[in-house]
Amino acid sequence: MLLKGDCRQQLATLPDNSIHAIITDPPYELGFMGKTWDSTGIAYNPEVWQQCLRVLKPGGHLLAFGGSRTYHRLACAIEDAGFEIRDQIMWVYGSGFPKSLNVSKAIDKAAGAKREVIGIAKGARNGNGKNIDYGEYGSSESGDYSVTAPATDAAKQWDGWGTALKPAHEPIVLARKPLDGTVANNVLTHGVGALNINECRVGTSGGTSATGIDLTHRVRDAKQGFRRNTEITQLDAGRWPANFIHDGSDEVLELFPDTAAGIARRTQSGGKTFGGNNDKPAMADLGYDDGGGSAARFFYCAKASRTERNTGLDELPIRQGGGMQGTADKTLKTGSGNERDGKQQNFHPTVKPLALIHYLIKLVTPPGGTILDPFLGSGTTAVAATQLGHPWIGCELTEDYWPIIEARINHAQQLA
Repeated sequence: MLLKGDCRQQLATLPDNSIHAIITDPPYELGFMGKTWDSTGIAYNPEVWQQCLRVLKPGGHLLAFGGSRTYHRLACAIEDAGFEIRDQIMWVYGSGFPKSLNVSKAIDKAAGAKREVIGIAKGARNGNGKNIDYGEYGSSESGDYSVTAPATDAAKQWDGWGTALKPAHEPIVLARKPLDGTVANNVLTHGVGALNINECRVGTSGGTSATGIDLTHRVRDAKQGFRRNTEITQLDAGRWPANFIHDGSDEVLELFPDTAAGIARRTQSGGKTFGGNNDKPAMADLGYDDGGGSAARFFYCAKASRTERNTGLDELPIRQGGGMQGTADKTLKTGSGNERDGKQQNFHPTVKPLALIHYLIKLVTPPGGTILDPFLGSGTTAVAATQLGHPWIGCELTEDYWPIIEARINHAQQLA
């Protein structure tokens, strides 16, 4: 259900303890691209998160994306509202673009000095294959750009200096509404309060592997110890989900060394079998079914592709997207690295990938549980919930995004 308008008013219409999980991508409060919705301070307002706390069932979880520079204020607002901060999930990617001022160029520009072009450097391109032009703010990873030599002594001194790092991660707050008694009591009473570990285990392919776990056990005899020829089935559950998610890019994978297959070492205590004189049988090491390879054996998810963003929107007009052009005043001070540029139907600048939201939904939501997104954006949480068979409620203030949400949901419902 799409609630059109300010979430502060819309959330007040929802009943207490009616939501199983909240998954949302609130404004990072960076003034991104000059968007008014990204500079209101609403994500830092504890009153918003108090409403979220009210409608969430006891023990229900909240997952909220944040910006690397402003995450602390988001987390504090959520905590001040009464949530317990349980963890921080990191979504790490290699496709962010630095938005850094070239200090040497800025000094020459202020002095009115003309710089000599000494070459052309090749850099990255946007989704349309066009160069990304940062002008005076060009970095070593922007599109093809002129390499110029410092013209003044001061510019020479500051050649190679910038003002920002390349964005490569987005933190996600993992918070929980206080429990009603113990965890066991809470899950039995309210149906929430725990994380679905098995559903989100990571197998050799990098995706989740949580079905068909066979725990055939070996039978022990008091006189003979473990019976011979007893069938023993290996546990192929996959690796325990971590608070680290990456995009699978070469740049991220290069950060991790290659390792052998994951092994849980078990020591042999020695001695005799219970009630007998035979030596205890050797205990084999337990494998994690991850096959070895890169140590980056975590759930991975790349950013939303152009095709994914625009699926189901064929009837909508094409509009200018945004992101890599920077803010309206071209200061390039903002952006999380998750933005996209170019003309397309889904022109929302920070669309999250469906696979990532699928994973987060499975982690914190019981089967059939209702999901709330107070900051729906272009509707990714609603689409993911629809695809997984969950009822959802989403609030969105910006009228321009309503047709995108409705079209994406209609398409997802047709395929469900």
